[in-house]
Amino acid sequence: MRDYEDLVHEALTADVTGWDFTWLDGRASEERPPWGYTRQLAQRLAHASSALDLDTGGGEIIAAVPTLPPRMTVTEGWEPNATRARALLQPRGVQVVHTGTDHLPFPDATFDLVTSRHPVAPAWNQIARVLRTDGTYFAQHVGPASALELIEHFLGPLAPPFARDPEQETVDAQQAGLHVVHRSTARCRMEFHDIGAIVWILRKCVWWVPDFSTERYEPQLRALDARMRAGEPVVAHSTRTLFEARRTERPVAQP
Repeated sequence: MRDYEDLVHEALTADVTGWDFTWLDGRASEERPPWGYTRQLAQRLAHASSALDLDTGGGEIIAAVPTLPPRMTVTEGWEPNATRARALLQPRGVQVVHTGTDHLPFPDATFDLVTSRHPVAPAWNQIARVLRTDGTYFAQHVGPASALELIEHFLGPLAPPFARDPEQETVDAQQAGLHVVHRSTARCRMEFHDIGAIVWILRKCVWWVPDFSTERYEPQLRALDARMRAGEPVVAHSTRTLFEARRTERPVAQP
């Protein structure tokens, strides 16, 4: 294994835009949920007439879908990701909108399918508003306490309740006028094998350790580096929730 400084420097200079995680190949791994979100997404998009993908990142998930609906729109709140999404998706006729999810700039009842893989914070009222009657929201959410073991190594013990609770999200969806017809949860093993992988993921997932820098957390990083050099991977667990919800009647228009 290369020395600590070399691995950290490489991770600090690597690109972290978009939602492409191939930089971690051979350095880290994550078990996938059993339901096959990307496969199910492709099946649903192939039969939709008008679809919206929220928090699309760099557009990688939608770009991999073979058949898109006649009207396909995506949103992304971070401009570097939106730029990447335009390059990937506009050649296929996809509209890329640089916006957050607090207010979606689309008329009521525009889409028969709204999707998202790992939305930042689902704006349920907005999702319900832009869905047509009998339209579907289909998404894979990050669950509560995801990567908690790694996060607590840097921040210390964190007390519940944790954000992204699927029970609370179900309540919020129902209050917005959506009927949750299916929900599944999964806990998936993550392994990191060199310190560069950990630095890179903390740069990419900035909400895990919000004040992260390699200088601030050098003792914690070196402790993990020593563990991995001794042949022990750093193990954490991601949590995921699969949601399917339907718009059963028109919601009251939101301000």
